[in-house]
Amino acid sequence: EFSMWRYLPLLPVDDPAKIGPSKVGWTPLYEAKRIREDLGMPNLWIKDDGRNPTASLKDRPSAIAIVKARELGEKIVTCASTGNAASSLAGAAASVGLKSYIFVPQTAPSAKIAQLLVFGSTVFAVRGTYDEAFDLSIEATREFGWYNRNTAFNPYMVEGKKTVALEIIEQMNFEVPDYLFVPVGDGCIISGVSKAYKDMFSLGFIDHLPKLVAVQAEGCKPIVDAVNGDGTVKFVEPNTIADSIAVGIPRNRLMAVRDIKESKGFGIAVSDKEILEAIKYLGT
Repeated sequence: EFSMWRYLPLLPVDDPAKIGPSKVGWTPLYEAKRIREDLGMPNLWIKDDGRNPTASLKDRPSAIAIVKARELGEKIVTCASTGNAASSLAGAAASVGLKSYIFVPQTAPSAKIAQLLVFGSTVFAVRGTYDEAFDLSIEATREFGWYNRNTAFNPYMVEGKKTVALEIIEQMNFEVPDYLFVPVGDGCIISGVSKAYKDMFSLGFIDHLPKLVAVQAEGCKPIVDAVNGDGTVKFVEPNTIADSIAVGIPRNRLMAVRDIKESKGFGIAVSDKEILEAIKYLGT
């Protein structure tokens, strides 16, 4: 089973028959030899989760969300997102015939909104930030009883996201890297990565844990500031082109800061200019 479901015994699934048909996970881990040589980092690895069905890591937690919704007999799923989580939930829901109601900030990229519409979602474009869209989706969930996939609101999402690191562990033949660099918005992915390594350590497959490094944009770096400081997350108004991690009120902040600090890791903030240059660098 070369997908995220190869780790089924470590996942919160009661009825495997409720797993959707799309193949999620077991994405490539590249040695990136040219980049290694260029940067002088002979042991650099890059995980490519763009190979998932809707082209992002978020397909992993959405796959879990759909299983749990179906186990409960739910017919409608919802979430708030700047794009990737919404697309993944919409695609996963469509694959099993569930309806999806998605809340996005009005500034979300048009291509991402188009993807939602292709999957048949009902889309609510909120005149506000991602954080306001998040709050509105929670209110709708409480009012109408929809199944909500939102990060930190739904505890199963960390379990789905940890599968990316379970794969890395296996793909690296159970050798633990010194550092793991993770882009951070709400902070759920980095907690999922932490959970995977802790699970495998507890099971005896690895003998130590890696240091976790949170990477955020300079225009929105509340978790980076917290882990490099006293641990207190101060909310900010996002100002960055990196819409997928433009989260001024990180919902998984407590767990994320705890996990990074426990790992003896730290945070790095990068400018929008550096982000754009890195995109081109990786592409060429």
